[in-house]
Amino acid sequence: MQVFLTLSFDQTAVAAEARAAEEAGYAGVAAGEHLFFHGPHPNGFVALAAAAGATSRIRLLTSLTVLPLYPAALAAKLATTLDQVSGGRFDMGVGVGGEYPPEFVAAGVDVTQRGARTDEALELMRALWAGGSVDFDGRFTRVPDLALAPGPVQPGGPPIWLGGRSPAAVTRAGRFGDVWMPYMYTPEQLASSLAEVWTAAEAAGRDPASVRGAVFCWGGVDPDAAVARQEVIEGVSAVYQQDFTRLADRYLLHGDPDRVVARAREYADAGADTVIFSPVGAGARRREIVDLFTAEVLPKIQPPT
Repeated sequence: MQVFLTLSFDQTAVAAEARAAEEAGYAGVAAGEHLFFHGPHPNGFVALAAAAGATSRIRLLTSLTVLPLYPAALAAKLATTLDQVSGGRFDMGVGVGGEYPPEFVAAGVDVTQRGARTDEALELMRALWAGGSVDFDGRFTRVPDLALAPGPVQPGGPPIWLGGRSPAAVTRAGRFGDVWMPYMYTPEQLASSLAEVWTAAEAAGRDPASVRGAVFCWGGVDPDAAVARQEVIEGVSAVYQQDFTRLADRYLLHGDPDRVVARAREYADAGADTVIFSPVGAGARRREIVDLFTAEVLPKIQPPT
C-alpha cells in the first residue's frame, strides 16, 4: 500500500508541507477543493502547482477536482499544464460535487446536470490527451477540430482517480477511471464496490485489471485513542456541518498508532492500493498528528522505496 497525505487548508504552508512529505517518504500529496463551502478551501490546481515547484519526486493528486464547475476544455488545459510543470507527476482526482449547491449557483452551473457534465468532460479530456485534433460536439461543450498543445507529459494524460459513493460514481469509474477512490466507506464497502467497478469496466470494453482501488480517509492519530476519536469527530463534523459521532467508527481513520495501522491494513486487504490520509486539526496540532502518523504508522503500511 502507498500513502498520500492531504495538504492543509493553510495555503501559505503548501510548499513546505509538500517538501516535508516528500522527505518523509510519502508516495504523494493531495489537495481537495471547493469554489465555496462551509469553511475555507483551496483551488486544487493552484495548490498543487505550488507543491510541484517545491518537490521533485512525489506524486500530486487533486482529491477531488469538482469537475462540473469548470468548462471542460479549460479543466483539460489546467490539468495538462500541471502535468507539464510537475514533470509528469500529476494525478487528477475527479468528483461531481453537489454537497454544497450554492457553489454551483455561483459558477452558473445547474447542480442537477453535474453527473452529465462530468461524464462529458471526462470523454473530452481523454480525447484531447490522446493527441491530435479533436472535433467534439457534446451537450455542454463544442471543440471545433482543435488540438491541445503542448500535450501532457504522461502518455494518454494524467491518471484519473474517480471519487464518490453512489452507483453512478461506480459506473463512471468503470468507464473512465484508472483508480476508484471512494470516501466514507468501510473496507467491506470498498471491496464490494471495487468488484462493481470492474464489472462496469468490462461492460465499457476496458480491462477490469486496469482500474486500481484506493480510499480517502479523514483521520487522526494520538497515543490516546479516545483523544484521536474525539478530535476526528469534531474536525469532520465541522467540515461537513453534521454530527459524525455515530459514523466515526465506520468511516473515519482514528485511534492510537496500532489501531490506525490495523485499520489501514483492512483497507489494503479489501483492495486499496493507496490510502489518502487527510488529518484533522490545524496549525501546531495538525503538525503533531502528521508527525506521529509519519513516525509510527507510515513505515508499517507503506513499504520503503
